[in-house]
Amino acid sequence: MSSDNTFHYALSSNNAWAGYKAHQNPQFFPKLAGGQSPEILWIGCSDSRCPETTILGMQPGDVFVHRNIANIVSPTDINTTAVIEYAVAHLKVKHVVLCGHSACGGAAGALPDTRVGGVLDTWLLPLKTLRFNHAEELDAITDEKERIVRLAQLNVEAGIKVLMNNATIREAIAERGLEVHGVFFDIGCGRIKELGCGTAHAGKGDHVVRGKHGQLVFGQDGEAEIAAAQ
Repeated sequence: MSSDNTFHYALSSNNAWAGYKAHQNPQFFPKLAGGQSPEILWIGCSDSRCPETTILGMQPGDVFVHRNIANIVSPTDINTTAVIEYAVAHLKVKHVVLCGHSACGGAAGALPDTRVGGVLDTWLLPLKTLRFNHAEELDAITDEKERIVRLAQLNVEAGIKVLMNNATIREAIAERGLEVHGVFFDIGCGRIKELGCGTAHAGKGDHVVRGKHGQLVFGQDGEAEIAAAQ
């Protein structure tokens, strides 16, 4: 399929989807147009294989989203900070979820000593720094795919530390119990696993992230399951 055909196919698919949703629920789009009240802020990677609403089994209006290359959370990135402030301080989300994933191109690009090129070298510097700081652990992993996975997980853990020190998030945690989750999406099986960082505490039962149309349940073993909203 040519790129031109791909775009027109996407437009046609949108038309079909909109018609189906309107037929299924005539109030769906008018309600969306009236405002948003998502309970989740999702910070993820721009990777095309990681569409948050799809992998969570949720609908438009359920998830407020910020995505960038390799889901890097930097305290000096005004774009990320603005999204966090709006979602936490104004939309009053109940959960902030930072999600890394397997087969991450950003992590793969940060592992070797060679340059990626252009602005990407500057953007991936936090990952390069993590690679340097954890060189002994990463070099001990012989499988290249597993080494990429481990660096991507370390990136989530580092990002959670930045989030937990964000003033807006800290205030929301103290004042209304905002929860912060570090998770990892395995593209190979479609499953999300909690990494045990953030405000979650092991052994205290399931953590439930609810949307209007579904919910994401983090069990004590760290595995995530999708369930229909009650």
